[in-house]
Amino acid sequence: MAPKTAPVMDAPERSAAASVRFALDRALLDDLASLALEAARRGGASYADIRLGETLREYSYAKDDGLEHFDERSTRGFGLRVLLGGSWGFYGARRLDAASVSEGAARALENARAVQPIQGRPIALERLPAHEAEWIMPMGVDPFSIPTRDKADLLLAISATARDNGADFCSASLSIAREERLFANSFGARVWQTRTRVHPSFTATAIDRAAGRMASRDSLTPARGAGWEYVTGAGLLEEASLAGRQAREKLDARPVVAGDYDLIIDPTNLWLTIHETVGHSTELDRVLGWEANFAGTSFVKPDMLGNLRFGSELMTIVADRSQPGALSTIGYDDDGAPAAAAEFRIVEKGVLRNFQMALGQAHYIGLSASNGCAYADSPTSFPIQRMPNISLAPNPEKCSLDDLAGGIENGIYVVGAGSWSIDQQRDNFQFGGQLFYEIRNGALGEMLRDVAYQGRTIPFWNALDGLGDVSTYHLDGTFTCGKAEPVQVAPVSHGAPLARFRKVRVLNTSGGA
Repeated sequence: MAPKTAPVMDAPERSAAASVRFALDRALLDDLASLALEAARRGGASYADIRLGETLREYSYAKDDGLEHFDERSTRGFGLRVLLGGSWGFYGARRLDAASVSEGAARALENARAVQPIQGRPIALERLPAHEAEWIMPMGVDPFSIPTRDKADLLLAISATARDNGADFCSASLSIAREERLFANSFGARVWQTRTRVHPSFTATAIDRAAGRMASRDSLTPARGAGWEYVTGAGLLEEASLAGRQAREKLDARPVVAGDYDLIIDPTNLWLTIHETVGHSTELDRVLGWEANFAGTSFVKPDMLGNLRFGSELMTIVADRSQPGALSTIGYDDDGAPAAAAEFRIVEKGVLRNFQMALGQAHYIGLSASNGCAYADSPTSFPIQRMPNISLAPNPEKCSLDDLAGGIENGIYVVGAGSWSIDQQRDNFQFGGQLFYEIRNGALGEMLRDVAYQGRTIPFWNALDGLGDVSTYHLDGTFTCGKAEPVQVAPVSHGAPLARFRKVRVLNTSGGA
């Protein structure tokens, strides 16, 4: 019996002609950037850069028959970074005027001088080309132009559809964000960029009151760098209908028996495993011990570059900023590095080949250049190392779900992301999911429940022995990957095909045998 999962939902065709243009006064931002950079130069900075603009966010939340929350907020301002005597100084403010920018330059220089007595090895920068460019994400319809009533009606329709098809309760939400940014630096760069992203989501819940149990099925529709046309074209009502039935079906599913199983992991689940075990573990700031917030540093060390057998030969993990609709796709990162700098392989045929790096980090491991991995979540935030899109490359040979299942005698097919945990070195982990199906003697069978898989990063990825082809590839991701202190959230996408892993430990999450 084939699993009744939702179809892969990719972004519809988008029109560049309908792209959002800058709403802020570009002449003002350009003048403020010049003022700040000149003030930093006069103050002795060997390098300076500034980000000016606005991050606009909107969030809607409905539960059952009512819209319970609607919030729209913006962060408008600037963030100025200077390098003085080998130390960074920074100042950000939620203002866009000449007096504030002049004060910001003085404060950033003062902060750099304050750091110098405790600075270890001085920051050394590679020289980036000075790009003058504009990058505006193409899309069809600006989601901020859609009336709140229309958004509420959609969320309420999703909830009603799920409840009409087996769910007792349903909540639905819509997150929208847009960034407008001018980046300028003392090398002469001037880069104007704007991008928009949307994330419709819901959770359908069914209850067995006699047994005292409940089961939920979260939406499988991913966030996208796209406009309102993606939301309306994603088939949310169809998925809500399916999710209501599947939530009800989960109540009657057979609980899994804990043990070792061969797994086929759907890309709607595997993206999160890639994110936590590969994405975060290969961030150079974690590797160097500079970053430990949100699940620690990393088991990976600098001397493992080119030597660590991260996974099987089927494992190639590619970084990019160019996949259409992906959340980290952009023309230039927040160090001013072009998207082409972020086209590299982190793992190639199972071997660790590269780290993610921001400006000024490469020399710490003997390299000469970073690779376009900087992001600040608002114009007033310090840019830190963040993931580009990070994806598992598909099998170049034809390989379907049936092909992968055909090699399994006793296994489980895992669909959708669920609960997760990982230790402070990005090594020991546990991942749940949304839907689970038995695989017996090469065929997909009945639904299971209470499934989570457990392992350690290196043995898990070395257990990879089968990959789906490009037809099974799907792009997923998160709006809000948290990092740093103060916390910054970043959007990032991860693509993957279907993947088969041998002899993975499976737990029964209800505590059953």
